[in-house]
Amino acid sequence: MDLKGKNILITGASKGLGKATAEMLIKAGANVAITARSSEKLFQTAKEIGAFPIQGDVSIEADVDRIYAVFLAKFGRIDALVNNAGLANGHKSIFDTNLSDWQFVFGINLFGAAMMGKKAATYFKNQNYGNIINIGSTAALKGFANGSVYAASKFAVRGMSDCWREELRKYNIRVVLINPTYVPTAFGTVDGIEKPLENKYVKPTDIAHAIKSALEMDDSAFITELTVWATNPF
Repeated sequence: MDLKGKNILITGASKGLGKATAEMLIKAGANVAITARSSEKLFQTAKEIGAFPIQGDVSIEADVDRIYAVFLAKFGRIDALVNNAGLANGHKSIFDTNLSDWQFVFGINLFGAAMMGKKAATYFKNQNYGNIINIGSTAALKGFANGSVYAASKFAVRGMSDCWREELRKYNIRVVLINPTYVPTAFGTVDGIEKPLENKYVKPTDIAHAIKSALEMDDSAFITELTVWATNPF
């Protein structure tokens, strides 16, 4: 896909890898709208990088409908969705988890992504074209101690992506799963403050580059799944 002039929606993009992706796609000529739950940081980021801001919580169905309504009123058409909104909460022992932990994390990581993807797929089917980039995690490939809630949500995103891929290819809809390893951003922090970058970790721009490259592949082919590891984090 030639990114110039394409209309792309990125969720959870007020900071971190969502912001880095939006900025990179805008520089490539795409029209980009970004969403986030917090309006203050969202509008600040949008002004900084030249994106169109749409405040909303992807775990709320009414917000999902409104996000698309505002997006289409602005751009008229959608060419790609980057399902980036997510939480790293839920790093608890199995003995310490409760139902609210599961509901909170799955509400954003899985249910939010599912509703955003369903809505995008409806438009893509009608126009016989579209791209869905789901952001998974290396935790979608291998679980870890005290990570049952988070890892399970990302395993579910991986399974969902596989199913969508089988359903949607006949409509010329590409579904790509990107699995980042640890990225030092505000993701998962209590205070929401971004962590300082260290050379040993994957940078947000590394993931943004992977997303951009997947979208730029000719429409006759697509990457099904791509995992980005730090070379030597130890």
